[in-house]
Amino acid sequence: MKRTLLSRAVVPAAGVAALALTLSACGGNNDSGGSGGGLSGSVNIDGSSTVGPMTQTAAELFNADNPDVKITVGESGTGGGFEKFCAGETDANDASREIEPDEEKVCTDNSVAWTKVQVANDGIVVVVNPENTWAASLTVDQLKTIWNEGSKIDNWNQVDPSFPDVPLELFGPGTDSGTFDYFTGAINGEEGVSRTDYQATEDDNVAVQGVAGSKGGMAYFGLSYYEQNTDKLKAVAIDNGSGPVTPSTETVQSGKYAPLSRPLFIYPSTAALQRPEMAAFMQFYLDNAQSIAEQALFVPITAEQTAAAQAVLDGIVGGASPSAE
Repeated sequence: MKRTLLSRAVVPAAGVAALALTLSACGGNNDSGGSGGGLSGSVNIDGSSTVGPMTQTAAELFNADNPDVKITVGESGTGGGFEKFCAGETDANDASREIEPDEEKVCTDNSVAWTKVQVANDGIVVVVNPENTWAASLTVDQLKTIWNEGSKIDNWNQVDPSFPDVPLELFGPGTDSGTFDYFTGAINGEEGVSRTDYQATEDDNVAVQGVAGSKGGMAYFGLSYYEQNTDKLKAVAIDNGSGPVTPSTETVQSGKYAPLSRPLFIYPSTAALQRPEMAAFMQFYLDNAQSIAEQALFVPITAEQTAAAQAVLDGIVGGASPSAE
């Protein structure tokens, strides 16, 4: 699979079908209501283009046993999605960040109560050629110097005088990629702000081959894709001011791999969760979050994160007073 970790593309149908068979064999959808449970109605979700493909996958799998529930998944962005959600236009919002105070106020003013459910973790890896023995770690400032808008850095010795005289060749995702938005926001300080003179591609394999064939090559993409190519690439540890941290499932899940890791959420409204079809869908999503995240090339939530999310759902669906967490 050549989709980036944050790609806006939906998981291929073949992948969804294979995962559906896996979940069925494991009994993973036993709590989804089932086609014999008489579930019907609709679920309207919008928001993050990062989380959207995962939610779309969950919807397709849920519909395999609940064909009478119509689930629509839009991708107007986290902020755009919260505008619709807090106006009461959607049942849930996919979010690649937490809700902001001004958005909370709009929700409150419109009497839209909500809860936050973490569904996955997210991480981007900076990779170099295995022959690169000098850049075992890089600071965020060094990465910004390399990748920021207008940068003319084209040799490793311009990044650090102690680095050798080796041409720097850059590969990365195109501007339509969620990976591009995330990386530029985290490293350069604003989404979409980047130098343009690098080899852009929507196919991570092109970036892999480019870095593997260039001693001075560098690229960035999702952790899951790097883990499929460790024989061709070397991951760079990132120093965000507290010392270098190597990317891994554990450091992404814990958030230690900063600023290139983050939790991903879905924010359902408490009113929507009182409807059986919405409650069943959210329970299905959480029950199968690990498998769905892995299929969509995200880092799964931990057992502790799963338990916390389950407690939130139990409190709302069980009739507890609505809360913001």
